[in-house]
Amino acid sequence: MKLIAETSSNGVVEREFRLGDVPGILWTTRPEPGQAPLVLMGHGGGQHKRAPGMVGRAHRLVLDGGFDVVTLDAPAHGGRPRTGLDEREIALMREAMTAGEPVGEIVARFNGDLAERAVPEWRAVLDAIDPEGPVGYLGIALATAIGVPLVAAEPRISAAVLGVFWGETLVETARQITVPIEFLHQWDDEHITRESGLSLFDAFGSKEKTLHASSGGHADVPRFEVDSAVRFFSRHLISAG
Repeated sequence: MKLIAETSSNGVVEREFRLGDVPGILWTTRPEPGQAPLVLMGHGGGQHKRAPGMVGRAHRLVLDGGFDVVTLDAPAHGGRPRTGLDEREIALMREAMTAGEPVGEIVARFNGDLAERAVPEWRAVLDAIDPEGPVGYLGIALATAIGVPLVAAEPRISAAVLGVFWGETLVETARQITVPIEFLHQWDDEHITRESGLSLFDAFGSKEKTLHASSGGHADVPRFEVDSAVRFFSRHLISAG
């Protein structure tokens, strides 16, 4: 893990790094990584590791929860190059949205391909940080497409906040997950039907899983869900640690 830059703001230290070709940020109040419970935080489609919402959530988790937080640019996002397949899938999504046609099949297929590339990257970052305490994962939309196979494959992750994604392609993998889950669904989502979103929640094999269903469309996830995520990780990471 190569440190690129280090800055601080409001008591939070931001360490920008690269692990191979993967750019990321470690947010912390501590001199060394791995000394606090760690939250891996993914971003939504079309966003990146330093999007305003990502920065805000990272600061909340660090200052209010006492966690370290890591964010990565997903493949084909942020400063990362796109393959020809990436460009074609993005063009198909835009065409479908412009025509008012369903995009779920395209998004699920494309995000599944991104997840195949991203899961090994997240696991390599975990190896590089080598956290002493428990690890959580936070991410909705694209970050759920990546997060479900990551949580299923990675025994170091002991709790996750996920949601706002189609269930059809993730149900079988979700059945393998038994860690505590907090799941977000937008009741009036213009892209994801209630049946599809709830089928994913239902599939998790976790004994403890909580559904947070809120009114509003796909992009209207309430800001207070960050408060809930801090409490959720405090219960399952800090208490466990």
